Amino acid sequence: MPMKGRGTAQLREIDRWEDGVGWLAYPDETMQRASHAVRVDGDVWVFDPVDAPGVDDLLAEFGDVAGVVIGLDRHKRDAAAIANRHEVPVYVASWMTGVADKLDANVERFGGTLSDSGFKTFRIVDRTFPPWQEVGFYHDELRTLVVPETVGSVGYFCAPGERLGVHPMLRPFPPRQTLTGFDPERLLVGHGAGVTEDAGDALREALLNARKNLPGAYVRAFKSMLTN
Repeated sequence: MPMKGRGTAQLREIDRWEDGVGWLAYPDETMQRASHAVRVDGDVWVFDPVDAPGVDDLLAEFGDVAGVVIGLDRHKRDAAAIANRHEVPVYVASWMTGVADKLDANVERFGGTLSDSGFKTFRIVDRTFPPWQEVGFYHDELRTLVVPETVGSVGYFCAPGERLGVHPMLRPFPPRQTLTGFDPERLLVGHGAGVTEDAGDALREALLNARKNLPGAYVRAFKSMLTN
């Protein structure tokens, strides 16, 4: 199983709810790069998308695309291509560097809120070494939290027994202060399926146990790398 999928993409839904959907473009890849679309007042906001045949039809089920959002500096993915097809901007946090100038698309910057989407935004990680710029998104009315990279449900993020894990590079010092205060009904992540049951509890447990479960998580991540 390759770390990152190549060749022809094959769309697979990973979570669907009344106001949104998530998908994998390469279901067999180890990284399980997840994309999400959330509908707010008839507008669809697309987060960190990887393109695949059928994506536009999937998005059309929820409404017209209002914008494509990059939540992590490394998640440029196919944001520009999808934004250009729908004639909308790619939204990048005002404090993110080295992202906007690499996108062949119209770029809009955002600060504490994501345009008129109702999503409040906040910095999760912002450091230069190793490079990591990540912004989170929370919608009060939808009780939906989007965390692009810090936590994920994919196997190599999780220690045995965990349904949600902290990214291996952040386990020694997880950003507890930034994320513990959220109690979402739904947590959407950039790697793996979203958490739709007891999401707040899952998030708090992942942050609380990040260091304690570090050995098991690292062994699992190492084994995952060896099989690719």
